[in-house]
Amino acid sequence: MEAQRNALSIFLLAVILFLIQCVVAQKARLSSPIERRALLDLRASLGLRGKDWPIKSDPCSSWLGIECRNGSVSKISVSGLKRTRLGRLSPKFNVDSLVNLTRLVSFNAYGFPLPGSIPDWFGNRLANLEVLDLRSCNISGSIPGTLGNLSRLTSLYLHDNNLAGLIPATLGLLRNLKFLDLSVNSLTGSIPSSFRSFGNMERLELASNYLSEPIPPSLGTLRGLQVFNVSDNNLSGSIPIQFGNLSRLVKLDLSRNSLYGSLPEELKMLRSLKMMIMADNELEGRLPVDLFSSLVELQVVDLSRNKLDGALNATIWSMPKLQSLDVSSNNFTGPFPGLRSNISATTAAMFNLSNNFFYGTLNFSLGMFRFIDLSGNYFEGKAVVNNTKRNAIIDKNCLQALKQRTLEDCRLFYTDRGLSFDNFGAPDTTQPPPAESSLESSKRLIFILAGVVGGLGFIVLLVLILVLILRRNKGIGNQRRNADVGPVPEGDSPQLPKNPTIASAGDPFTYEQLLLATDNFSETNLIKHGHSGDLFRGILEARIPVVIKRVSLSSFKKESYMMELDLFRKLSHPRFVPLLGHCLEHETEKLLVYKHMPNGDLANSFYRATNSDDDSLQSLDWITRLKVATGAAEGLFHLHHECNPSLVHRDVQSSSILLDDKFEVRLGSLGEVRAQEGDTHQNVLKRLLRKPQTSEPGPSGSGSSLTICAYDVYCFGKVLLELITGKLGIGKAEDASTKEWLEQTLACISIYEKELVTKIMDPSLIVDEDLLEEVWAMAIVAKSCLNPKPSKRPSMKHILKALENPLKVVREESFSSARLRTSSRRSWGSAFFGSWRQSSSESATIPGHQNREGFSGFRQAGRVGSHGSDGIGHSSSRKRLSNEVFPEPMEMQDMEMLDEN
Repeated sequence: MEAQRNALSIFLLAVILFLIQCVVAQKARLSSPIERRALLDLRASLGLRGKDWPIKSDPCSSWLGIECRNGSVSKISVSGLKRTRLGRLSPKFNVDSLVNLTRLVSFNAYGFPLPGSIPDWFGNRLANLEVLDLRSCNISGSIPGTLGNLSRLTSLYLHDNNLAGLIPATLGLLRNLKFLDLSVNSLTGSIPSSFRSFGNMERLELASNYLSEPIPPSLGTLRGLQVFNVSDNNLSGSIPIQFGNLSRLVKLDLSRNSLYGSLPEELKMLRSLKMMIMADNELEGRLPVDLFSSLVELQVVDLSRNKLDGALNATIWSMPKLQSLDVSSNNFTGPFPGLRSNISATTAAMFNLSNNFFYGTLNFSLGMFRFIDLSGNYFEGKAVVNNTKRNAIIDKNCLQALKQRTLEDCRLFYTDRGLSFDNFGAPDTTQPPPAESSLESSKRLIFILAGVVGGLGFIVLLVLILVLILRRNKGIGNQRRNADVGPVPEGDSPQLPKNPTIASAGDPFTYEQLLLATDNFSETNLIKHGHSGDLFRGILEARIPVVIKRVSLSSFKKESYMMELDLFRKLSHPRFVPLLGHCLEHETEKLLVYKHMPNGDLANSFYRATNSDDDSLQSLDWITRLKVATGAAEGLFHLHHECNPSLVHRDVQSSSILLDDKFEVRLGSLGEVRAQEGDTHQNVLKRLLRKPQTSEPGPSGSGSSLTICAYDVYCFGKVLLELITGKLGIGKAEDASTKEWLEQTLACISIYEKELVTKIMDPSLIVDEDLLEEVWAMAIVAKSCLNPKPSKRPSMKHILKALENPLKVVREESFSSARLRTSSRRSWGSAFFGSWRQSSSESATIPGHQNREGFSGFRQAGRVGSHGSDGIGHSSSRKRLSNEVFPEPMEMQDMEMLDEN
């Protein structure tokens, strides 16, 4: 009886398990034919392989990346899937069938190419969506404001795409959002203040965009925030003190911006902080007292490349979890922070204290550290290092070791601070010279007098030669007609008086007038923290909008504004922003008043809203872009070729190109203008004596190379690339990613292949065949401007002529056959691209097989119109380039004449 009862129990249990499996299986299958049809349409529109989504199988049980709940599709992931060969030919952001998946909570396309823009209906039709992951999908356009309607959204990932325009303020409506990643795009504008409504936000990542304006202090209310990353933007202003309320913050990355001011004391309240990264800003002042002793969880600290000063507190040795501390390239000073007895854990970290003003002796062994960089300071005495461990860098100090500073440099540093210097361990042997006999003294006196007389005569001769040269060149500078500047509105620029020494720097204003105009220089009127002063918006009493630069003599040198005033007294050209007036009555602050430019600078006006109903943006059309490029070239031409001596702008970038209401160019940022090195009157003697020149500067310029016209040309080439590609911000960047982008972009610019330029052209540009040739011509000009060798870059005179006649650069039919009868050495390419020249016997390099020189990716070019090495002839689109636009260098013409004779 007991056995029967047990058998019956087992049978009933088996039946129950079978029924449960049937129910589960029934629930796992897709029950809605509408959703099945939608998935099939999605499979077709994305071009997915049948191997991954087999058409005859049930999607819920057999399709990769599909999850179902209660017979409906709940999650879709195409991340990692591949398209068919046909699907790869024309990939698009075509996911319209998702509108029929009403219970979809997650869509993940991470790494799956979806070129195109995010549909507006995403925010209106996918009401149950909780996760939207579109990272690295090659998406373009702007972020739809309708995404703010996805009230259940908790995660929004749009990292690493080509998104542009403003961040919609409507995203602040996403109250349940925990993760927002908009990093590595081309977003502009400010961080919306509506983000303060993110009550559940944990990760906010906005890095590597072009965001500007100050960080909203209201973000300090996001008490649950754990990661805040806005690195690599154009943010200005100070660090909000409200950030001290972010008690759960683990990572704070504000690096590579234009933030200024001091570190707030309130940062000591961030008890959970593990990473503090604030490198590459304009931060200044002393560190808050006991900052590091309060933040015991810190693992990574990076304050490098700022203007922080004062002593470095010894509490850096008391951080038990520290892994890396970098305070290099600041103004820290004082002796080496005192070591404590309990530093065993801290010395396992990596320290970089280089390029500061630390001094004194190193009376301890550097071998105790895992790694430490003390180079570029003023330490003296002997350093105890472990030569086998190689864990310390001590170059460029005042130590008794190799590769140190000069004796004069070290003595001057210690003397200025009232300190004694050990003289590199050697005694001070400065003794008076032995007495000379009277006969030897008489002979020496005779030689000295003879030398003085001969020297004076030589100097008089050189002065006479100099006077003749200056008289000969007098008046050459201002012969170019102003009528060629373009359709500049009348009265748009102030006319200089006949006497350039009187008040041609505008009208005088009182300090009270400008205080009233800027609302006491309030933060709301602050435009940005510039190189030579702070820029503010202002409204004069007659309701005239102006821009006012405030130069604080405590932060900037007096010469900065005096040189700019002197420049405006002597400079009269409609391509520069008009100076309306000045105020010099205040003792510590000097004010310059400029005319307001309605369209701001090129960086901010490149994309603009089409209407007030939505957030869609429209970029500048090609005609306007060419107009901007030509206008900027005219301004630089005036500085380089019409001023005597030649002037170098030194700050050519999109933010320095201002635009009036008709998009006419007015160059700004004139506070950095200097005379070209080696081109001033006093250096004429050096040229006459033919002194050898130093080696050529690098591509981007550094040190003295910043004061040569070729540096302006290089920076202007970057501006031209921004106009062509629509990628803003490359003018200010010199990092590895920008150089890699330049390499890839310049490789698509060929003097033989017009079609290659379409690979880098801004997708929003609409051009016909003629306008495409203009784009091609500007790209050629841009590539020549970016030649690594300054001596090979064209002059602004030739650049301006090319931009005024772009079709002449690429069309041979504009010139007679006699003009075009040249060898390869006399082609436009050889005259304009010195680094591309080869002998006439060499063949042209076929695109895709180019050789590269440096990072520029310049291709070595051979005879125009010849066949490639594989026998493929050039098509008709590979047109010869005219040397009439860019005249052949004189030495090349001489060689041609010798060959013909």
